[in-house]
Formats: sequence, C-alpha cells, structure tokens
Amino acid sequence: MSRAPLPMASDAPAPTQAPRVPRDVGVVIVAGGTGSRVGGGELKQLRWVAGKPMLLHSLQTFQARADVAMVVVVLPRQYAGDPPPWIFQSDAERLLISVGGKHRAESVSNGLEDLPPECKIVLVHDAARPLVSAEMIDRVVECARQGVGAIAALPVVDTLKSVDVEGRITGTVPRDGLWRAQTPQGFPREMIVRAHRDAIRDGAHATATDDAALCERLGLEVRVVRGSERAMKVTEEADFARAEALNVVPE
Repeated sequence: MSRAPLPMASDAPAPTQAPRVPRDVGVVIVAGGTGSRVGGGELKQLRWVAGKPMLLHSLQTFQARADVAMVVVVLPRQYAGDPPPWIFQSDAERLLISVGGKHRAESVSNGLEDLPPECKIVLVHDAARPLVSAEMIDRVVECARQGVGAIAALPVVDTLKSVDVEGRITGTVPRDGLWRAQTPQGFPREMIVRAHRDAIRDGAHATATDDAALCERLGLEVRVVRGSERAMKVTEEADFARAEALNVVPE
C-alpha cells in the first residue's frame, strides 16, 4: 500500500510562541506592623495560617508571576536583619528585605526606594491578606498599565449605621457607591512615588491608611477593580480560623 510522503521540516508549521510578558512589576509587601490586635508574642504576619506562614503565601503568589521583577518585603527592624529562614522558600534573586518605618506609609516608602529601576508598575500589598489570588492581581495590573491607580475592592452590601461613643445609633449611612478597599493596590511608579513624596512634604504621610488615599489627595485617578472575599485581612485571632476555612473554597 502506498503512503503519502511525510512533510519536510520546512513544510511543518512553526510552533506558536507565547507573547513575551514584560518583567516590569515591582511588589512591596508591607509586613512591618506589630499585629497588636491579635495578641501574643509572635507577629501575626509570621504566624502559620492555611498551611504556611502568612507572609509566605503572598510572597510566593507574587513571585509565581512572570511579570514580577522584584518583591520587597518590609519587616520590622528587629526582623529585617535576621528574617525567618522560611522566607527564603522563594526566588531569592527576586527578593529584597526592607526595614519598616514608624507607620504604614513610611514602610511603603522604604520599600519603594528599594525597588530596582526596571519596575515601572508598583503593587502594594498587605501581608495580612494571605489569600490574594492571581486573578485579582491580574485585574489590578491590567488597570494600572492604563496609566491610573487601581485597587482591589468589594461593594458594601451591609446596612451601615453611624454610632456615638456610647453605642447609640445616630443614623443610617447610604451604602450606594461605597466599596471596601483591599490590596493589592497598583500604580504607575511615577504616580505612587509622587504621592508619597508630596504627602511627606505636606505632613499627610502618617495618617494615610492606604496608598490610594495619597493619590486621591492630589486628584490623581484611582479606579476599583473587583476584589474577593478570600482576600480578607487577618486582624483578630478569630480571623485565622476564617482564613483556614476560606483557603479550601475555590476562587
């Protein structure tokens, strides 16, 4: 039986190559707080949750991305010089340790200074949110690449009450247009560096609770992208059990 001739190598279709992803994203993971609301002697960001130390969840998630050039982990001064050994269960060539400041914004500023020049997009993430997903990060990065700030967030669905110091309800707050901010928050590098520089100059640095607020005060555009309930912030002791439960729930 005759057979059709095999195609010559030159006749074979060329293999499709995936588009090259620019490695231009820098990440600052803020782990410089004392975690006083959790209690105990160990920092909450170093405690184990959902199978590994809380900080290691975020570090490995960001380093799994092809577009991330460097991750700067900001630790309290007493830990920065002698970090826990498990932190090196990561890509050491894309890891820097920075020293935390007196408040959150100063810690972020310290991390920004340590990012290498090739990082054109900056993500800022709280180590206390260990279960951030790749899909959430994708949405933040995609928005920041459009030249604006971007934060992961969720719309408020609960009824909100204003309450006085004695616990009496003083009113109901309309929830239309209200969102709960999460992290990561992403920015073109020039934007977030300017926002921190101007806040330091104006004396507004110490009171900022997130990086988007520093951009907002300058009138710079910041948008929300869809966050996730899994990206909860571990703040109190009961949150550890909640994070354990959420870890087994698909995104």
